[in-house]
Amino acid sequence: MSASDPSPLVSTAWLEERLGAPDIRILDGSLYLPGDPRDAHALYEKAHIPGARFFDIEEISDARSDLPHMLPPVEKFVARVRRMGIGDGHRVVAYDQQGLFSAARVWWMFRVFGHSDVSVLDGGLPKWLAEGRPVEDEAPEPRERHFTGRKNASMVRDVTQIAGHAKLRDEQIVDARSPGRFRGEEAEPRPGLRAGHIPGSKNVHYRSLLEDDGTMKPVAETRAIFEAAGVDLSKPVVTTCGSGITAAILTLALHRMGHGRNALYDGSWAEWGSYPDLAVEKG
Repeated sequence: MSASDPSPLVSTAWLEERLGAPDIRILDGSLYLPGDPRDAHALYEKAHIPGARFFDIEEISDARSDLPHMLPPVEKFVARVRRMGIGDGHRVVAYDQQGLFSAARVWWMFRVFGHSDVSVLDGGLPKWLAEGRPVEDEAPEPRERHFTGRKNASMVRDVTQIAGHAKLRDEQIVDARSPGRFRGEEAEPRPGLRAGHIPGSKNVHYRSLLEDDGTMKPVAETRAIFEAAGVDLSKPVVTTCGSGITAAILTLALHRMGHGRNALYDGSWAEWGSYPDLAVEKG
């Protein structure tokens, strides 16, 4: 990785050594799925890594869409990021309260909007706390900075594009949901959605890429998991999941492997599963 495109993962030790560094911006990008009673922002206010800002994935989204946390317009993203005191020269490190869950979505969003100097804290807050590293309950008072954003549309796919890929099989679609949800054997957490998966898609459950402590498995193991699922890593890949959150974990893993031809289906199953005229496979 070059200096302008750093490793997508940083360790807890690496981050603690740089707490307070003027060029580092830390973001708590926690989000919980429907049905989970936990309040990500309330937990952030109770304890967060020193200096961390709260990155509200639900609020920093497209308010015009009925789908959950869709990418916002670039103007909205830039305005929110500037308000958090993040500027063009800053190294952004995102983490979440579950280990490695929604922080990858924050990482992907920054890259979509042209900021490649961004990483994810490997193991997230659980690993940080387990190692006895410091936390605080005071939110910083950032000074607005200049942030330049420009959307890279090649990193995103919409439902029309996915329907075409499902028919032509010219881009591999890889689903991060659990095997039970992928096969249509488990109910979706969002009501009203059909069960199953996009025709022709492969299944790589995001949890299979993680160690017990929430850190990501080594690159060689990650590559083997994708290949065992039938994914040809020499060809383009589109990641998907329930609502575009854990798909970003697959995108993060692909980036670590040096796979550059990939995109994320932002609407994911929340969109595909809601349209009765779109084909669904089970099993």
